[in-house]
Amino acid sequence: MEKIASFTIDHERLLRGIYVSRQDVVGGETITTFDVRMKEPNREPALQIGALHTIEHLAATYLRNHPEWKDRIIYWGPMGCLTGNYLIVRGDLKSDDVAELMHQTFAFIATYEGEIPGATAKDCGNYLLQDLPMARWEARKYLCEVLDKLKPENLVYPR
Repeated sequence: MEKIASFTIDHERLLRGIYVSRQDVVGGETITTFDVRMKEPNREPALQIGALHTIEHLAATYLRNHPEWKDRIIYWGPMGCLTGNYLIVRGDLKSDDVAELMHQTFAFIATYEGEIPGATAKDCGNYLLQDLPMARWEARKYLCEVLDKLKPENLVYPR
């Protein structure tokens, strides 16, 4: 089998950031998948699953309600390796195009108080697996250490 593109990225050099993972044309329209990398792979602990699940609920809710972006958001969800999330958006976009949106999203998560949207037995397949305090901590860390000071190496995959 041919190796898929995401397995050809040098994860030993990959930093935290926002990367264009792939672009696909669907029905004549470009769809951009972003790698929203919150942890350096294999060099720091992965995200705790309860925190990542809460980040998923909060980010997906925020993005799908965003006044400017909601009609372009297709998907937000966690990576299997627990080092970040995928964001899929309608449009031929670059990392810079969604940097402010990601800043807003993680600022929302970092300061969120209240009930976690969709965290009930009726709404979620594993509703008890939530950790809001840790989700807020991870969001604040990513916001302060990465999104507040994005550099080119946080926006383009290492070669």
